[in-house]
Amino acid sequence: MYRRERHSVTDLKIHLVCVTKYREDVFSERELILVDKVFREVAEKMNFQILEINGEKEHLHALIEYPPKLSVSKIVNALKGVSSRRYGQAGFRKPKNGKALWSPSYFAVSVGGAPIETLIKYIKEQSRPSLP
Repeated sequence: MYRRERHSVTDLKIHLVCVTKYREDVFSERELILVDKVFREVAEKMNFQILEINGEKEHLHALIEYPPKLSVSKIVNALKGVSSRRYGQAGFRKPKNGKALWSPSYFAVSVGGAPIETLIKYIKEQSRPSLP
């Protein structure tokens, strides 16, 4: 499904992986439910979508669809900032470092669409006009 806006039609998706500070085991089912809820609330406010989300004890994976006006770094900063704050407010066990829930690093990769080889072939096979 494409995102249709006033001047654009896009299909931008990323696979985002966020890890806890020092890869510390801090998540159980309850904590992951909270982070899922917070990520979805942030997404709704910023006009992007969490298509899928899941995690393990020390990291989280999310599949995100977003508009071209948002940068990946703004999305990640909002998700991690709000979820870290709400995690602390919920009274969950603080990480050993005492404060930060997330590592400042993240992994993001674009996903979806046709494989690169298919796109290269499609572009090469375009009917290029010849010189008169």
